[in-house]
Parts: sequence; structure tokens; C-alpha cells
Amino acid sequence: MSLRINDIVPDFTAETTEGTISFHEWIGDSYAILFSHPKDFTPVCTTEFGAVARLDDEWTKRNTKVIGISVDNVADHVKWKSDIESYAGLPANFPIIDDTSLTVAKLYDMLPAEAYLPDGRTAADTAAVRSVFIIGPDKKLRLSMTYPMSVGRNFAEVIRALDALRATDGQPIATPADWKPGEDVIVALSLNDEQAKEKFGEIDSILPYLRKTKQPA
Repeated sequence: MSLRINDIVPDFTAETTEGTISFHEWIGDSYAILFSHPKDFTPVCTTEFGAVARLDDEWTKRNTKVIGISVDNVADHVKWKSDIESYAGLPANFPIIDDTSLTVAKLYDMLPAEAYLPDGRTAADTAAVRSVFIIGPDKKLRLSMTYPMSVGRNFAEVIRALDALRATDGQPIATPADWKPGEDVIVALSLNDEQAKEKFGEIDSILPYLRKTKQPA
């Protein structure tokens, strides 16, 4: 069964480039982003890991931990990190999980549980292992995205989505299309106009069901 929004994500213990971790314990009270790749030493994945490395300060500002996963072993991950850092021009300050067993890929429904993958598998064999999971401090899945082999991920969008999740967490608001921090937000339908004005002050009633207000501080 696939993971659904607000499911508690599966916990697991795994070897990484920073030692053994227990995933829920590693998340702690932070947000977490798990991003997976089908193979080390592949071109699109190298550019993506480089993008994540360049955003190190942005993850820190948002109390967010990032962790990569690939279906190769830790020794290969360590070698690959040198290429990533050369490409990014910065250290890759995040762990990469060894998932040679495909345990995590199957737990997170990145591959069918009965998938047969031959020894010496290529990136094409593990093409489905190419996903992003944003997880809350409560260990619940907040958002997931899956990409094909030919399309590099837009980590500016991952940041934007993370900002929207954090802005709406525990608040009766939503964010409109293309929203960025500081822009107006949508008042939840759970509040009537009187309740919305009491909570947020001024509201802009564009349609009876579409009301905007300034982003709460």
C-alpha cells in the first residue's frame, strides 16, 4: 500500500555515509527531506545532489534535515560525494543511505515489493527510485513527489513547498498557486467570515469560498 499524506512514515535503521541511523530518531524535532536516486555516478543525480549541497544554509534556516538515498553502498557513496562536491563547489553536508537491499525503497513504495533487480543493476533497473518525501517533526508524510529519469528536480520548488507546509502547519490557512513567503494566504473554509476577521483582521473576499489575508507572523 502506498504512503498517503499524514501517514506516519516507516521507521528503519540503515548504514549511511555518517554512520548507522535510526530514521525517526535522526529526524528528531526537525522537518526532514528524504530524496532518492536510482544509482551513484549518474549525471542528473549528481546535479541534484549538488543543488542540495548549495542549499545547506536554507535547510538550516528552516530547521530541516536532508538525507539522500541511493541503491549503492556506503563506499561508493563516499567516492560519489567527491564528484558532487566538485560539481557544487561546496561540501555535501548530508548523509546518504546505503539501500543496496532496497529495504527503504520498498518501505516507501518506490518499487513494487516483488521487483526483481539483477546483480549489476543499472540506473534503468531502479528508475522508479527517484522520489522526494517531506516529513514533519511528527514523523508524518506531508508531501511527496516522484520524477522520471529524464527530468531533474527543481529544488527551488522543494524549498517553496517546504515553506508553504511550515506556514500552514497548525494554522487555518492554505497557500494559493505559486505562493511565496510573505504573499497573501487563503483563509480555510472551516472559518466563517466573522471568525476569519477575528483571527486575522482584514480579509479579502474574492469569491464566497476564496478569501485571502496576509500571512500570519
